[in-house]
Amino acid sequence: MTAISKRGAGLRSVATLVCGALAAGGLAAAGVTALEPGEAEASSHREAPLISGTPQYDNTDVYAFVSPDKPDTTTIIANWIPFEEPAGGPNFFTFAEDAQYDIHIDNNGDAQGELLFRYTFKTQTKNKKTFLYNTGPVESLDDPDLNVTQTYDLELLKLKNQHVQSRTKIADDVPVAPSNVGKASMPDYAGLRKQAVHELAGGSTTFAGQADDPFFLDLRVFDLLYGGNLSEVGNDTLKGYNVNSIALQVPTKMIQESADQPVVGIWSTTQRKNAQGHFTQVSRLGNPLVNEVVNPIEDKDTFNASAPWDDAQFLDNVTNPELPKLIEAIYKIPAPKEPRNDLVDVFLKGVPDLNQPPHVTPSEMLRLNTSIEPAAEPKRLGVLDGDNAGFPNGRRLTDDVIDASLQVVEGELLGQKNDLGDAVDKNDKEFEKAFPYVALPTEGSRGPLAKGTSGGNDVRNQIGDALQPAGSAEDNMTLIAASAGAGAAGILLIGAGLMWWRRMRGRAY
Repeated sequence: MTAISKRGAGLRSVATLVCGALAAGGLAAAGVTALEPGEAEASSHREAPLISGTPQYDNTDVYAFVSPDKPDTTTIIANWIPFEEPAGGPNFFTFAEDAQYDIHIDNNGDAQGELLFRYTFKTQTKNKKTFLYNTGPVESLDDPDLNVTQTYDLELLKLKNQHVQSRTKIADDVPVAPSNVGKASMPDYAGLRKQAVHELAGGSTTFAGQADDPFFLDLRVFDLLYGGNLSEVGNDTLKGYNVNSIALQVPTKMIQESADQPVVGIWSTTQRKNAQGHFTQVSRLGNPLVNEVVNPIEDKDTFNASAPWDDAQFLDNVTNPELPKLIEAIYKIPAPKEPRNDLVDVFLKGVPDLNQPPHVTPSEMLRLNTSIEPAAEPKRLGVLDGDNAGFPNGRRLTDDVIDASLQVVEGELLGQKNDLGDAVDKNDKEFEKAFPYVALPTEGSRGPLAKGTSGGNDVRNQIGDALQPAGSAEDNMTLIAASAGAGAAGILLIGAGLMWWRRMRGRAY
C-alpha cells in the first residue's frame, strides 16, 4: 500500500484518505430522523458543525468483531470525545451525565434496531475545595485519592418497530476507568483498567474508560488534499491522542436473529437531554468516516440526527460521490463512472454471500456476519485481501479501513485495480490480546526528562528535600532557587519552596 515513487506514494495516500472517508461515507448514504429510544448515528472526529462544539457527545468510531480469544462471543467497541490531549487537566475527560450512549443491533436487516444497549453515567466528586483530579497516587478505583470518579448503569432494551417491548437493567453503578493523569498519579494504570472490566450475568462483559484512540490515518488530507504536495504523507494524525471507550462483549447467540441468519447490523448513537428534559439524538456512527467525507456540509447535522430507516434521502451522496472527482481534478486519477451502484451494494447492503442479510433494507450501519470465525493471522485490508473476518465484514481494531475504503471508492470492485493508501498501515500502539482489546491511553505526564535528572524519582526526591530545610524561610527560598538552576526541575523546586513558605507563614495551601 506504499507508493513506488514519492509522487506515486503521495497520490495513493491522499486518495486513500479522502476516498476512504468517502467510501466510509458512501456507507453513510442513509437517512435522518430519531429512533424511539432516541438515536444518533454517523459522527466521527469533528465531522459536523454542531457536534464539533460538544465533544462529550461526539462518536468517533465503532468496531465490531467476533472475539478472537472467545469465538462464541462478539465484541462491540464504541468511542467518544475525539482528540483527547493526555495532559489536558485539571478537568480531565468524563462521559456526559445528561446523555444516553447507545449501541444498536439490527438482527434482521430491516434497518431498525431490535436490541439497544444503553449506558448512562454519573459523576462523583469527593473534595470540591481542590482543583485536583486526584489528591495523591491512585492505586484502586475506590482509592480516596481519586477525587473525581464516574459510574454507569447499563440497560438492555428490546424493540419492535422502534417501540420498547422490554427494558432490563443488566449492570448498576459500574466504575469507569479514569483518565491516565500520569505516572506520579497512577503508577499502575494497567491495574486500574483491569479493575474496570466488569463481568455480567449470562456471560457478557463490559468496560468504560479512557483508551488510546485506535483509529490510525493521516487526517491532514483536509488541507485541500495536501494541495498536490504529498511529500509529508504517512503521519498518523491521531498518534498520542486518547478517546473515551465503551466496550461490550456478549454471547453471539444473544444478538443473532438465529443460527441461520447470523448477520447483525451495528451502530452507536448519542442522545442529549434538552431544555425541556427530553432526549434528542445528536450523534450517530456506523461505518467509519461517513459523515466526514461523503455528506456535504448541508447534510451533516441532519445525518447526525437521523436513523437508518431514513437513509434513502442521502442516496445521491453515495451514488455520486464528491471525493473521486476531487482526486481526479488534483491528481489526475480517473474517477469511476456514475452512478456508483457498487458502493450501494457494498456499503449500504453488505457484501452478497458474506454479510448481506436476506431482504435487506439499504441503510448505513456496520454489518457483521457473526458465523465467520476469527482469522489466525488477520490481514489489514480484510475482505479485499481474502480475509473475510475483516472490514467491511464488521471492523477489527487492526483493519486499515482507510486503504480498503479508498480502493473500493476508486473502483476496485469495478475492475479499476489500484493500490491506494495513506501510508499509515497500523496503530502506533499494540492492541491488547484480551477484552477490552483497546490499547492503554497515553499518559498525561509524558515528555523528556527535566534537565539534570536521570529518571525515576529524582525530581520528586529533590522536592521532598526542599520541603524539609533547616534554615529560615527566606534562606531556604534562596537555596532552592540556587539549586534548581534552569529548566523544568527548577520551576518545580521553586514551586515546592513557595508552598512550604506559605505554610510556615500560616497561609494554608
